[in-house]
Amino acid sequence: MKRASAHPRNPLVDLLKAVAAQLIVLHHLAWYGPLSDRAAALAPSLASAIAWLADHGRYAVAVFLATGGFLAAQTLSAKGPAAGNHPLCLIRDRYLRLVLPFAAALLLAIVASALARQWMDHDSIGNRPTFFQVLAHLTLLHSLLGVESLSAGVWFVAIDFQLYALLVTLLWLGGRLGCRSTSAEFSCALPVLALAAASLFHFNRDARWDATGLYFFGAYALGIAAGWASRSPERNRLARSIVFLAGAALWLDFRPRIALALATALLLGGFRPLSAATGMKWAHHFGGTSYALFLVHFPICLVVNAAFQRFAPGDPTVAAEGLFIAWLASNLAAELFHRHVEQPLLRWQKRRLPCRIGGNGAKAAFTPA
Repeated sequence: MKRASAHPRNPLVDLLKAVAAQLIVLHHLAWYGPLSDRAAALAPSLASAIAWLADHGRYAVAVFLATGGFLAAQTLSAKGPAAGNHPLCLIRDRYLRLVLPFAAALLLAIVASALARQWMDHDSIGNRPTFFQVLAHLTLLHSLLGVESLSAGVWFVAIDFQLYALLVTLLWLGGRLGCRSTSAEFSCALPVLALAAASLFHFNRDARWDATGLYFFGAYALGIAAGWASRSPERNRLARSIVFLAGAALWLDFRPRIALALATALLLGGFRPLSAATGMKWAHHFGGTSYALFLVHFPICLVVNAAFQRFAPGDPTVAAEGLFIAWLASNLAAELFHRHVEQPLLRWQKRRLPCRIGGNGAKAAFTPA
């Protein structure tokens, strides 16, 4: 018999994660040639679509940020972690939850780059990795250290971890400063809202901070506040706070990603979770495999690009078919990776690597709701 989940699945969360993950794949297919460059010559409409995905598909990251904050708020109350969930355990479990499948995906990326290097010479293929480069990735310090990425988009894995660690630390500090179970939830949320304001009004306006979670914490906190508001007696105060913060930040300096994160947070905060309907099973499936897709799609797309460049160069129609094959292969690889790598590693982590201080892992942008 299947055990009931402590938190019923939210079909809107699944839908947002599924769509955002697909947009990231399409963005990378459009941004990194050579297939997209050749396919653009097929028709003006296709060229326009490719250009739009290359320029705007990356905005899907804002959806992941707000959704990640919303999911974190489902397991972390503004009044602090539940009894037995030690902050260090929460952070450690989040790190392992991200890094174990990430390590497997890095191996795939290294092999894919080596294979693609035999078939084409393109700037989407990085240099042969060094030991320090791999170590920087495994410790999630690659962005902070300015190390060349081994795969597209892996910077976000490090940011996801930083954001969660920042949230747990703020909640721990709030508890140390006197936020107790009798305190108003809005008062306990003030440290998170204060850092969100600092992010929205300062850090997110300075690109020198974009390798740190501080740059993205404002968008993440919009989802956190929406998550708390969705089940808090102080719902209106929390909702007004995120609208005011984001609205003022956008008035000062309009940023499409912040606007999209606000829209996502408000949508999630106002949505009432429903039992997963039959018509939403596809969203449940693709939302659940979104982290796997994020990890494996670029190596797969790189190999497909290289194969078509080597064995079927020139024809725009063939290039367009290659783009479709790369997208389809990425989704098939994500399904296999999720089923045979990500899920077994998660079960192994829970069974073999319990935290001695106590506590369980928690949800974030890519984990199933």
